[in-house]
Amino acid sequence: MAATEDRRDFRIVCPDELASNKLDEVLTVTGRAFTRDFQGYSEHLSPDGRVLEVLSEHFCQGVLQGYLLTGRHGLFPCYEAFVSIVDGMVNQHAKFLTMARDVPWREPVASLNYLLTSEGWRQEHNGYSHQGPGFINNVLTKKAAVSRIFLPPDANTLLVTLRECLASTGRINVVVASKHEGPQWLDLDAARRHCAAGAGVWQDAGEPGVVLACAGGVPTVETVAAARLLRERAPRLKVRLTNVTDLLCLAPDGLPDDEFARCFGGDDVPVVFGFHGYPSAVHITLHGRPRPDRFHVHGYREEGTTTTPFDLLVSNEMSRYDLAADAARRAGVDVADDLLAERDRLLEQARRDGQDPPEVGA
Repeated sequence: MAATEDRRDFRIVCPDELASNKLDEVLTVTGRAFTRDFQGYSEHLSPDGRVLEVLSEHFCQGVLQGYLLTGRHGLFPCYEAFVSIVDGMVNQHAKFLTMARDVPWREPVASLNYLLTSEGWRQEHNGYSHQGPGFINNVLTKKAAVSRIFLPPDANTLLVTLRECLASTGRINVVVASKHEGPQWLDLDAARRHCAAGAGVWQDAGEPGVVLACAGGVPTVETVAAARLLRERAPRLKVRLTNVTDLLCLAPDGLPDDEFARCFGGDDVPVVFGFHGYPSAVHITLHGRPRPDRFHVHGYREEGTTTTPFDLLVSNEMSRYDLAADAARRAGVDVADDLLAERDRLLEQARRDGQDPPEVGA
């Protein structure tokens, strides 16, 4: 915002959720656009403010589309569960971008960038109504040339991803990143390399007996913890841990075959995948790859309530214990029952105390 103050060619549109999405630091350099007189409790209102904050996803979408078509730039932060309100509008913008590529006099326009930073796995306080990762599935129906889906696992990969998205043209970029503090997995140089590849091996023990894969902030935490559990409980099992930041790198025209095999093993190696959204999104993306049936995806399964984070994970079979138990079973290692018994003990404790035990923290 500060860097574009002179040019005034960058705006944020947000459906009444800027502070909730923890982006209100921008209000130190610009205000919320508001031209009428105001009084009382309202804050950071300004006639020349470059944050448009109004509780109408449709209105924000329409304003940003028009703003981009004038040659300017913007960002659309939103709650993940409610961005699907604009499904029909983003469908039409995707079709416009597709057709505009074939019109020689059409200049490229800045990409439409969504930042979905109030995501479903940490909506335990708002509950079931605020859990819905289906926007990913809708965007997957668009041509890959005009749509991308990014799931950066930490702050540095988020910085690298947003830099690419804001510099791109002619695309719809969906970035899903939790607003909550979490582990920092990669330094900035490693994050650049990881994001450029779209996926990469984080831990390896040689030719794997099973691959643990992950995409998304919370699934990455749980999958890394699942790999640790398997190292402790089944030390002879060779586990490969792979993280995915660019969902479309899984598609047949994504990662080259040799890189795909390096990340996910040979055609006979089972892959247990912890995914941020609906499992169907990964299966759709993998269609056309050899042996997609070896991928066993855990994700959001439309189970939830107002409860603790661990309870929410367990109810969707996405906890570290569920991932590790599934991987152990598919690798033929007899530790799954013990892992699930420990899961159930911790779950009972969380429900009794109303908060998660320290054993299941990040």
